[in-house]
Amino acid sequence: MIAVYVSNAESGDISVLHLDPQRGALTAVQRAEVGGEAMPLALGPDHRHLYAVRRSEPREVLSFEIDPKSGELDALGAAALPHSMASIATDRSGRFLFSASYGGHLVAVSPIDADGVVQVAQQVLSTGPNAHAIHADPSNRFVFATSLGGGVMTQFRFDAATGQLVPNTPPTMQPHAAASPRHFVFSRDARFVYLLNELDAAIDVLALDADHGTLHTVQTLDSLPPGFHGEPWAADLHLTPDGRFLYSSERRSGTLAAFRVDAAGGTLALIGHVPTEAQPRGFNVTPDGRFLVAAGQRSHRVRLYAIDADTGSLNELGDCAAGHGPNWIESIMLDS
Repeated sequence: MIAVYVSNAESGDISVLHLDPQRGALTAVQRAEVGGEAMPLALGPDHRHLYAVRRSEPREVLSFEIDPKSGELDALGAAALPHSMASIATDRSGRFLFSASYGGHLVAVSPIDADGVVQVAQQVLSTGPNAHAIHADPSNRFVFATSLGGGVMTQFRFDAATGQLVPNTPPTMQPHAAASPRHFVFSRDARFVYLLNELDAAIDVLALDADHGTLHTVQTLDSLPPGFHGEPWAADLHLTPDGRFLYSSERRSGTLAAFRVDAAGGTLALIGHVPTEAQPRGFNVTPDGRFLVAAGQRSHRVRLYAIDADTGSLNELGDCAAGHGPNWIESIMLDS
C-alpha cells in the first residue's frame, strides 16, 4: 500500500489517501488539520516524518510523525518561520529544513531535532526576487535555490555539520535569457538538474559540476502542449525514481507533459501531453515509479495515472476528492 499526502490551501488541512497498487485506486483515510493555508510539504529522508507549511498567519512549519503501517499523521509541534514560504525540503541527512520565500525574497535553514521536530530558523539569507524552491544536491555539499523574479539559480555551499549556507562562486547562474526558475529536481546519477520555468514553461537541463557545485545549461526545451494560446503558467516537475522519465505540469492548459531522459547525456525528448485536473499546481510520482498523482487546485480533486514502464506514457486510472485547493503531493510506501 502507498500513502499519499495532499495539502489543501483553502480547507487548511492535509488529505491522507491510500493508493492500492493492485486495484489502482485512491481511498481517503484521514484529514489532518493545519489550521490555515496549507501549502508546501516535505518528507524526511526516512519517510517517518512529514513537514507542512502554513502560509497564512501565524506562519509556521508543522512537524508530523507518520505511522509506518497506516500512513496516518500525528502532530508533533510547530515552529515559527521568518516569512510565508513557497517551498521546503530537508537536507540529505534530515537534520535541517530549508525553506524559500517568494514574497520575502529569502531562504532559511531550520534545525530538526532528534525527534524529527523542526525548530526556529537558525539562518536567513536574502536572495534575488521571488525565491521559489530550495534543495541540497545528492552529496549534501551544495544547495541551490530558484529566483523566479531574478531569472537565476542561486548557488550555495552547505556545511552539513552546522547547517550553514554560504554563497558559492559564482553565487548565481542564468539558465536561459528571460528565465523564470520555479521548481527543479536532480537526476538519479546527480550529474544534472532539471529546472522548470514558470512564465515560459521551458525546461532547462543543467549540468552539475560535482567538484565545485556550479551549474551550466546543456539544453532548453518547450513543455507547452500543441496549439497552446495565452500566457504559460508552469507549476511542477518530477522524475521517476529510476530517472528514465520526467513529467511537468502547466496550469493554464491543465496538462501534464512527459519526457524521456537520455541516460548518457541527460537531455530530454518529448513523449507527449495528457489533460489532467483544472490548474495542476502540484503532482508527484510514487516511490515505486508505477503511478503519478496530480492535484487540481480548482477542481478540488486528485487524478491517478499509471506510468507505462516501457514508454513513460500516462494512462488515467481514476480520481478522488481532496480538500479545497489541493496543491502539493508527497507519497511513501507503507510497511506491510
